[in-house]
Amino acid sequence: MRGRAALLTLALTALFLACALHASGGLQLQTLTRVEVGLDAIAGVLAILALLTGRRGEKPWGMVSLGLFGLLVVLTGISILWAIDPGAAWIETNRTFALLGAFVIGFSLVRLAPDRWRCLLGAVLLASVIVSAYALLTKVFPGSFAADEVYGRLREPYGYWNAVGLTAAVGIPVAAWLGARRDGHGALAALAYPVAGLLTVATLLAFSRGSLLAALLGLVVWFALVPLRLRSATVLIPSVGLGIVVGVWAFSQNGLTDDRVPLNLRGNAGTELGVALLVLVVVLLITGVVTAWLRDRKAWGSSTRRGWGVVLLVCLALVPIAGAAILATSERGFGGSVSKAWNDLTDPNAKAPKNDPGRLTSAGSVRSRYWRDAIAIFRARPAVGVGAGGYVDARLRVREDDLDVLHAHGYLVQTAADLGAVGLAVTLALLAAWLAAAIRATGRWRGPRPREWGDERIGLMALLTVVVVFGVHSFIDWTWFIPGTAVPALACAGWLASRGAPAGLLPLERRWRDRLRASLRSPWRVLATVLMFAITLAVIWSTVQPQRAVNKDETAIDYLSKGELVKAEGEAQSAVSTNPLAVEPLFTLAAVQIKNGNPPAARATLRKAVKLQPAVAETWIRLATFELNTAKDPAAATAALQPALFLDPRSTVARATFLLALRAEEKAKKKDRKKN
Repeated sequence: MRGRAALLTLALTALFLACALHASGGLQLQTLTRVEVGLDAIAGVLAILALLTGRRGEKPWGMVSLGLFGLLVVLTGISILWAIDPGAAWIETNRTFALLGAFVIGFSLVRLAPDRWRCLLGAVLLASVIVSAYALLTKVFPGSFAADEVYGRLREPYGYWNAVGLTAAVGIPVAAWLGARRDGHGALAALAYPVAGLLTVATLLAFSRGSLLAALLGLVVWFALVPLRLRSATVLIPSVGLGIVVGVWAFSQNGLTDDRVPLNLRGNAGTELGVALLVLVVVLLITGVVTAWLRDRKAWGSSTRRGWGVVLLVCLALVPIAGAAILATSERGFGGSVSKAWNDLTDPNAKAPKNDPGRLTSAGSVRSRYWRDAIAIFRARPAVGVGAGGYVDARLRVREDDLDVLHAHGYLVQTAADLGAVGLAVTLALLAAWLAAAIRATGRWRGPRPREWGDERIGLMALLTVVVVFGVHSFIDWTWFIPGTAVPALACAGWLASRGAPAGLLPLERRWRDRLRASLRSPWRVLATVLMFAITLAVIWSTVQPQRAVNKDETAIDYLSKGELVKAEGEAQSAVSTNPLAVEPLFTLAAVQIKNGNPPAARATLRKAVKLQPAVAETWIRLATFELNTAKDPAAATAALQPALFLDPRSTVARATFLLALRAEEKAKKKDRKKN
């Protein structure tokens, strides 16, 4: 049994690491597609196994949450019909399907192995530690892991610092569970100390305020609800404390925190950081071993534990009071300090903090600009939004800066802009249903008697903290787009939704072969299995089509560069057929047609792109460029640029092309006057 548990833990860890290391930041379609296909396939297989051989619940626990998640996927897919960029909406639909797949993985595992919750927690912690260790190694050995790095903040393997911070933050409450739990080997409890210390250092060196806030709120949930406060404190106080000491020391090292530092200086500073991390691990490991030995040797009485628990809660309660006192004695006073922080946080024109450790104590952020623009988009189309993935193009019309951003940096504001009030309603309904399921799985009352704090209930609370940390961070950032941060949290969420009451799953009375035979004799289970298999295949097919179109488009461009116009046009046409919702293959096809001496066909192709995405400035700019440079019709170019400037008033390309078109049109008029 232990071997199977270890195998499941390693399998889940491998899945989470594949999402983090291969998909990276989730912005490269090729790697993202591979990860999504894997998630869809694994989810489909586990769902089928759960249907045929899984345990039967007394009630269909979690089906409301699962159904509402599916409804969100359907809404995302339907938004293709009104999306300003239907190609992006298709990609976002595939992404949402994959996130549902992560939820289904946790959901199905409960039916197959409800007592393996430790495996899921272990996988989350292992993945968090490995990713965080890799990020720290880019500082310790920059020549081997990050020779071309220009930023001082930790950002690998995602390419985004806040994702690194979130990955580390997710593991801190789980490390508290590992060190505080009553079951398990003492050696594992001792390992929790250096693990928590390393995760703290990684969170700090990412300079991620959102990750620190999310970790803090996750720990608040843990300490407020789980009666292992004293045990958890003995893990976190030395671990987090020493981690903060190392982090603060690192902040003073320019070779570790400044941008654009030469490699030799980064290498020297990295060696010092490596020594500091080694000392941290050794000291905390010794601390963990001694603490575990003392705890096993002499157990504290209930009154002693209760007394120290009260002291701990009082100390935690004094933290905000101490913070308020510090603000009250500052130059601005309490009210002035709070007012300034609020203004810095919400004012779109506030000065953004520098990319250094000082940002950890600053409230300023550019998010207020992104949120302001998302709200403006929502107000323009409040019912159903601009379609999934439409924020990036719709923002160009309302922005008041020259920043190019892909996301609104906040799940709710992004959903409001993309899917409108309908999307918000489905999201909030899903949240309410999941919270009800999580409370049912972890709550005290289930039946006539209060529930005891057993090992599983404590473990489920640790799963809950993972979801809380991820949810808090997703509220203020775009980390739900990143598979490495989203998949572990959604797997935990699926487990909690499906678990139901502790006794909510019937015991296995037969071997899995007997259960399989019985299920195959049930017509509705066979039908459900066939349907699930068909859905899985359809989702995988849908997921790979955009990348297939990109591959064909790149092949067409390669043929075009070699002058093989017939092959280039064939590949471009095939790309258009593979993904009829994207405009990039149309742009390539038009370029081939121009090179082939067929401007009328190129004009028709570019007009088709405009018709497909009339609310995207780029399609009008491409048409105007053709009219100006190829067709030599500056009047038509000027006419095409007017919608482009309306959709993106700050576009330097549209402005420059518009000026060129006006000059060309003026020259043409002068020539006509001379002829007359």
